[in-house]
Amino acid sequence: MEIIPGQGVALVRIGDPRSQVEERVGSPYHGPGGQRAVYTTSPTLVITYADDETVELVEIGYSGEGGDAEAHYDGVQLTHRFLDDVVADLHALGHLSTPSDIGHDFHAGFSVWSMHSLWARDLDPEAGEDDERAVSEGVSVAPYTYFTEG
Repeated sequence: MEIIPGQGVALVRIGDPRSQVEERVGSPYHGPGGQRAVYTTSPTLVITYADDETVELVEIGYSGEGGDAEAHYDGVQLTHRFLDDVVADLHALGHLSTPSDIGHDFHAGFSVWSMHSLWARDLDPEAGEDDERAVSEGVSVAPYTYFTEG
């Protein structure tokens, strides 16, 4: 699934009304009617709605399947890879970011992050038990100011 920085993905964009999102992707399997809703897509979409029922944040989780089942941007697979490798690839393409406590916020309007629910051995069977490399578990898409302002 290709992200559109600052906007979302083809199925769901910032500012879309909840009713239109659910017409396109169906009802959420978790959080119906709540501020955050989880949808059965591949990869999984987690949508945060503002008080006016419009999309304010689009999150894409890792699938673990690789290929099109992961989030991508500018030819770079963003999820289910080592976070440092993702950031290095994006920086090499000229995309600027600011480190955060869980990953990196990219000025273009997205964040890659790890909650450390996966560990290095999930990607590299040869990794030792003490390997602390973070795995990119998700991408959040919104305008850059969403990540940097209170």
